[in-house]
Amino acid sequence: MGELSMKIKMITRAAAVASVLALSGIAATAQAATLEDVKAAGQLKCGINTGLPGFAFTDDKGKWAGFDVAYCRALAAAVLGDADKVKYVNLTGKNRFPALASGEVDILSRNTTWTFSRDLDLGFTFLGVSYYDGQGFLGRTSLGVKSAKQLDGASVCIQTGTTTELNLADFFRVNKIKYEPVPIETNEEARKAYEAERCDVYTTDASGLAATRSTFTKPSDHMVFPEIISKEPLGPLVRQGDDRWADIGRWVLFVLINAEELGVTQANVDEMAKGTNNPEINRMLGTEGSLAAMIGLDKSWAINAIKAGGNYGEIFEKYLGKDTPLAIARGLNAQWNNGGLIYAPPMR
Repeated sequence: MGELSMKIKMITRAAAVASVLALSGIAATAQAATLEDVKAAGQLKCGINTGLPGFAFTDDKGKWAGFDVAYCRALAAAVLGDADKVKYVNLTGKNRFPALASGEVDILSRNTTWTFSRDLDLGFTFLGVSYYDGQGFLGRTSLGVKSAKQLDGASVCIQTGTTTELNLADFFRVNKIKYEPVPIETNEEARKAYEAERCDVYTTDASGLAATRSTFTKPSDHMVFPEIISKEPLGPLVRQGDDRWADIGRWVLFVLINAEELGVTQANVDEMAKGTNNPEINRMLGTEGSLAAMIGLDKSWAINAIKAGGNYGEIFEKYLGKDTPLAIARGLNAQWNNGGLIYAPPMR
């Protein structure tokens, strides 16, 4: 009877394991079908900011535009052949990760920092760095403060659900000074709270500070302090478990970066697609090789991505560069061969 009981238990356990494996297989199959889901829906669901000048904002026609939005358009163009086939989902710092994890969005392109815990604990795959940033402080010149290290006892507006909360606590602790946090949900709320003098200073990524400062009636009355207190490598991300979708999102970003390095622009991409003396350009644009077959997209996928809004440099200058209200210098976001960190693997 004991032996029979043991056999029954072994059979039961084997059945349970088989059941788990079967369920895991179903889950993996379902999770690995993002590309098919996007094609079936005929649109890309892209998570973006609730509103941040330069990165995600509505233009004078009420359409979403910006640095992060341009990536969504490039991805939709590569996958669906049409940059306009995007459903934009506005997400706060707090609800962006649940929205991606639940499948409410197919990809998140929302000035999000690549960190250890987000990569491993939350189970997301970052596709690369699209913008190298760092956390700073914005304050009124009337405070008479020249350095963030002089902010002892200051009230600080800070977005909840972001890496800036921990960075802020670490900075004040290291410098042995105190602060009063004023938590807010969105950049727009932070701007209003700061303007209403609910806080002395506002902290977020330096790019966000430049965006906020550009909206003030008198930007010169406000200054960004010299301290950059963190590394904030920003980039798009997807759910783990769908390598094919991650590869597509990653290489669309790399195409935009490589296109700038190779001199391929929105204006000349069609002409270059006819063939050039540079084999890497030819491979990228489908004149030579079989990269399209490897990635499983139409032969013109890279051409469409570049035509959607231009190469990386064109997108940067259009939304963030010196001729925009933000007037952000390329700095670390210049190409690797021009003093910056922007770099993409070769197209071969």
